[in-house]
Amino acid sequence: MTKKPKAYARAGVDVDLGNRLKKRIRRLVRQTHGPEVLGKIGGFGGLFSPDFSGMREPVLVASIDGVGTKLKVAFAMDRHDTVGVDLVNHCVNDVLALGARPLFFLDYIGAEKLEQRVFDQLICGFSRACRAAGCALIGGETAQMPGMYRQGEYDLAGCIVGVVERAKIIDGSRIKAGDVILGLASNGLHTNGYSLARKILFERMRLGPRSNVEGLKHSLGEELLRVHKNYQPAVSKIPAGQIKGLAHITGGGLIDNLPRILPNECDAVIDIASWTVPGIFQILQSHGKVDREEMYRVFNMGIGMVVVVAERNAKRTMSILRANRIGHIERGSGKTKLSF
Repeated sequence: MTKKPKAYARAGVDVDLGNRLKKRIRRLVRQTHGPEVLGKIGGFGGLFSPDFSGMREPVLVASIDGVGTKLKVAFAMDRHDTVGVDLVNHCVNDVLALGARPLFFLDYIGAEKLEQRVFDQLICGFSRACRAAGCALIGGETAQMPGMYRQGEYDLAGCIVGVVERAKIIDGSRIKAGDVILGLASNGLHTNGYSLARKILFERMRLGPRSNVEGLKHSLGEELLRVHKNYQPAVSKIPAGQIKGLAHITGGGLIDNLPRILPNECDAVIDIASWTVPGIFQILQSHGKVDREEMYRVFNMGIGMVVVVAERNAKRTMSILRANRIGHIERGSGKTKLSF
């Protein structure tokens, strides 16, 4: 006798499939756990018992983000591990901008229907990035929502919690005129500007994910799926107190992200000739006929993280971070100025 499908499964939500997939990922999740993680995987909440014994005034830092329409490229390439890494690294960099080290991460996956291969790739990406960041993957939510998402598509979001010593919070308040702005290279678009990029590349230029484009080392799809860099390992090498400000260059580019750390009486002056803008941005600007200032507001333009230090510390910091000197701080009103 053929077993009749359950009503919920007939409606498009296979609870049994979801449970089977979650059991498969336990090994990957456990690889990110240290002694601070308590309880079993799959509970109603993740348990984390931090050891703050070496800190005087620990302050928790939390951030939440997504990957945006970069997921559309992952769908087209049918590759899903890199966007898992993107999500974790983006969140790690956000708490890093305040001087924090990550403690734990939680993910959300919403899909039209769970596919085992896709699910495994996503969790593999989360696990790999969490291990690299010294961050525990302690929980998440997986939702099957037919009618909400297109067939074969999903959405991702991630929440991270880190910690920083109160006295070592990096908030930009010590920035002053005469300080130096350093730029750390990005790895392409990272996770921002993909709606405009896809419109230019796939609609206006009529390219496909497998297209080879002059000026790019990889296929277009591979270029667009290059992972969002984690800057924590490099920045953590800088002696405490030397960094006055950190800006993660995400949506809003250099123009809108630098003011988030500037005192009201300071401006950031960026010399855009001080580094070579990667080819992908040059292609987008020329073929999309995008105004130069808008390019620096939508895309990172090759700079994924900005570091502000005193002039006396600039040379040594540049050497450690392999950074470019891309500008300086002057008296002003809390804005970014582009020097052409």
